[in-house]
Amino acid sequence: MKHLLAPAAALAAFAAASAPAAAQSADEKINMVIAYSEAECPVAQPGEVVVCEILVEEERYRIPSNLRYSDNPANQSLARQVDQIKYVGDFGAMSCSPAGAGGFTGCTQKFIEAAYKDKAEEDGVRFGQLIEKARAERLSTIDADAAAEQERVEMIEREYMQRLERERQGDLPGEGTLPQPATQTPPK
Repeated sequence: MKHLLAPAAALAAFAAASAPAAAQSADEKINMVIAYSEAECPVAQPGEVVVCEILVEEERYRIPSNLRYSDNPANQSLARQVDQIKYVGDFGAMSCSPAGAGGFTGCTQKFIEAAYKDKAEEDGVRFGQLIEKARAERLSTIDADAAAEQERVEMIEREYMQRLERERQGDLPGEGTLPQPATQTPPK
C-alpha cells in the first residue's frame, strides 16, 4: 500500500499545480508573437498571456519553415506546375518515353535543352553580366573624361602660344634702342 501512495501523492501534487494554469487559460487571451529580438516582444496586458518566439534575423524574410518544405500542390510555383503537366500524355515520337513507337527519339533533345538551361544559369554567365555592367559604367564616363582632358590640353597649348607671342613681341635682352653710329670726320 505504501508503494501506491507515493505515485498517487505525486499525481495529486501535479494536478494541483496545473489547476491554476488551466483556470487562467480559460479566461485569458493568448497572444502568440514571432519576434527577432527581445525588444520586439510586446508586454502582456492584464488578462493576456504573451508567448514570444524569438528567431534569428536571417529568418525575417524567409518563407515560414512549416511551408518551406511542403509537398502540397498549393505551395508549388506556377512554373513548376506547368512543367509537370507539360508532358502529361506525351508519348510517341520525340517524347522521350518508353511508351509508343519512337519514344526514345526526344531524349536527346531533352538532354540538349537541359544542358543549355544549365549553361545559361551557371556562375560564369553571371560574372559575365557583372563584368559587362562594370564596363558599361566605365565607358559611360570615358567620353566626359576625354573631353575634360582635351579641354585641359588645349588650355595649356593656348597659354604656351600666348607666352611665345609675348616673347616674340618683346625686346630681346640687351636689345633696345641702338646707339647712334659714331660719325667720322673726313680726313683733310
